[in-house]
Amino acid sequence: MRTEIKTKGAKLDGLKLINWESGESVSFQKQYILICAIMLLLMMIYMVRLWHLQVLQGESYRFQSENNRIRIEEIAAPRGIIFDRNGVPIVENRPAYNLVIIREDISDLEGTIRELARLCDRDPDEFFSIIEANKAAPKFVPLRLASDLDRDYLARIEAQRIRLPGVVIQLEPKREYKWNATAAHLIGYLSAITETELKSEKYRGYYPDEDIGKVGIESAFEKYLHGSRGGRQLEVDAAGRRLRLLEEHLPIAGRNLWLTLDMDLQKFTESLLEDKTGAIVAVDPTDGAVLAFACSPSFDQEKFIRGLSKDEWLALSKDPRHPLLNRGSGAAYPPGSTYKPFVALAALKEGVLSASSTFTCPGYFQFADRKYRCWKDHGHGALAVERAIIESCDVFFYQTGLKLGVDRLAQYVTMFGLGERTGIGLHGEHPGLIPTSWWKKQATGVPWQKGETISISIGQGFDLATPLQMALGYAAIANSGKLWQPYVVKRIEGSSVNEVDEIKPRLKRNIPIEQRWFDLVKKALSNVVEDPRGTGHLIRDPVVAIAGKTGTAQVVHVAQGVNRKLLEKLTKSKDMDHAWFVGYAPASDARICVAALIEHGGHGASVAAPLVQKVIMAYLKNTEKPAGH
Repeated sequence: MRTEIKTKGAKLDGLKLINWESGESVSFQKQYILICAIMLLLMMIYMVRLWHLQVLQGESYRFQSENNRIRIEEIAAPRGIIFDRNGVPIVENRPAYNLVIIREDISDLEGTIRELARLCDRDPDEFFSIIEANKAAPKFVPLRLASDLDRDYLARIEAQRIRLPGVVIQLEPKREYKWNATAAHLIGYLSAITETELKSEKYRGYYPDEDIGKVGIESAFEKYLHGSRGGRQLEVDAAGRRLRLLEEHLPIAGRNLWLTLDMDLQKFTESLLEDKTGAIVAVDPTDGAVLAFACSPSFDQEKFIRGLSKDEWLALSKDPRHPLLNRGSGAAYPPGSTYKPFVALAALKEGVLSASSTFTCPGYFQFADRKYRCWKDHGHGALAVERAIIESCDVFFYQTGLKLGVDRLAQYVTMFGLGERTGIGLHGEHPGLIPTSWWKKQATGVPWQKGETISISIGQGFDLATPLQMALGYAAIANSGKLWQPYVVKRIEGSSVNEVDEIKPRLKRNIPIEQRWFDLVKKALSNVVEDPRGTGHLIRDPVVAIAGKTGTAQVVHVAQGVNRKLLEKLTKSKDMDHAWFVGYAPASDARICVAALIEHGGHGASVAAPLVQKVIMAYLKNTEKPAGH
C-alpha cells in the first residue's frame, strides 16, 4: 500500500518536473528570441552606421585620414625682375623666412606660442591675437605668425625645432628694391592684398597675405609680374616632421620687365632734386620713351614690404611735403610762361598772327578797368612773336589770347596733350585742365569772362598741367607735330626665349600745323637760351644747343600796384612762385626733352633751367652720337 502510494508520488513529482521544464523551455525561448532580436538590431545599427561612415561620409573621412600624414604646402612664385634699359636690375627678389605653425600637430599650443614669442622677442599677445583671429580655420591649415624673420631669430628657432612640433619655417621670395626710394613713384611698391581686392575679378586666384603691386609699374604690370604658385605634397610624422616628398609642382616665375628708364640718369636726376620739392621728367622726343622720372620727396619702398605700423603710416600720410604724391604725372600745376609757345602756334595757325605781327608792351595791358602787368615793369616795347617768346612778354600774349578766344585756344593746346591723360598707365594720373567756356559754365554756372582769357594766355588762371604732359608737349614741338603716347616698359620677357613681347611706340596724333610755324617757334625756343636777352640765357652751353622756355607760375594773387621785387623778398617760401623750365637738345635734332617743376622755387630761369641743363648734358654725354652745337 505504501509502495503504491510512493509510486504514485514519484509519478506525480516526475509530472511536475516535466511541466516545470516545459514552462522553463518556453520562457527561455522567449528570452533567446529577445536576445537575438536585440543582437540583430545592434548588428543592423552597426551596419547602417558603417555604411554611413564608409559610403556617405567616406570621402570626407578619407581626406581627414590622409591629411593626418600628408601636408600640402604652397610655393610662392617669384615676381618678375625689373631692369633698366641697359639691363641693370632695379627690382629683384630675395629669400624671406616666415614663421608658420600647424595647430593640429601641437599638443601644448599655449606653451609653444609663449616659447616662440620668447625666441622672437615678441609679445605673446601678438601671436595669440593672430590665432584668435583665425580660430575658425581648420587646424591642419598652416597659420603664419611672423613674416620675414631676422636671421638671428631664425637661428634661435631652428636650434629649438626638435622640441617644437608643428612649427615650420616657410621660405618665400620677397621683393627687394636695389636702390630703395629711387624712382619710387614710377616703380611703385608692394603691399598685402586686402579683403576687398581678393573679391575683385582682377585678383581672381590670389591668396590671402599675398603681396601685390599697389601703385606704379608694380601695379600697372601686375598680371605680368605676378607669376603662378606651385605646391608640394609631403608625408609627415605625428609631430609634423617631414618624412618624404610625394609630389611637387614648381611655381612659374613672373615675367621680367625691361624699362626705357636709364638708371644712371635717374639717380643723377634725383640727386638734383635733393632738398627740393618737385619733379623732373625726361622723354625721348622721337618715340615717347620715358628716360627719367624723378619726384621729390620720395619714400621708402622697403617699409611697405616689411609692413608699416600704424604710427609709421600716420607719419607718412600726414607729412606736409606729401612724399607719396607722384608729382611727375599725378599732380598738376599752372604752367606759367611755358604755355606761351602753344599759344603762339595756335595763333599762327589760325591767322591771328603772322611772323611780323607786332604788339607794343609798355609794361602793362589795360583791359576794362584793370591793368594786367608784364613781368618786366618797364615793358618790352614793340615786338613780334619770335621776340615775344624769347623775352617772354606777357602783354604780347595777353592780346594774342584775346584775339584767339578761350575755345580756339583750348582746341589747339589739347592737340599737344594738355588737358588729357597721357596714357602712360600709372595709377592716379592727373588729366590737368585746359578750360573752355562750356567747361566753366558746367563747373561754376557762371559764363566765361574775357578777363579770364587774358590769364590763361600766359599759363595762369584755370590752366593746369603735369610735368609729364609738358615734356611730351614740347617733344611734339621739337619733332614738328608728333605727339607720342609715353611708355616706360619696352620689353616683357617670359621664361622661354620665344616668350618676349616688344612694346612698340604709339603715335597719338599728328598735329595739323604747318612746318613753317613749327620752325619759327623752334627758332624762338632756341634763342630763349642763345640770345643774350633770352630768359634762359643763363644755361647757354658752348657745346650743346639747348632750346626751351622758362616759366614762373604764381601761387598767390598779386594785387595791382604792388612792388614785385619787394614782394619776393617778403614772401614766405610756401607762397613763392612755382619754377618751370621745359627744354630739349640738341636744338636742331632733339634726342631728349626735359620738364622740371620746382614747387615754390621762385624763378624758372634761375632755379629750374639749370636742372634741365644738367640732365640734358648728363644724358647726351653717355649717348653714342655726338651732340653738335
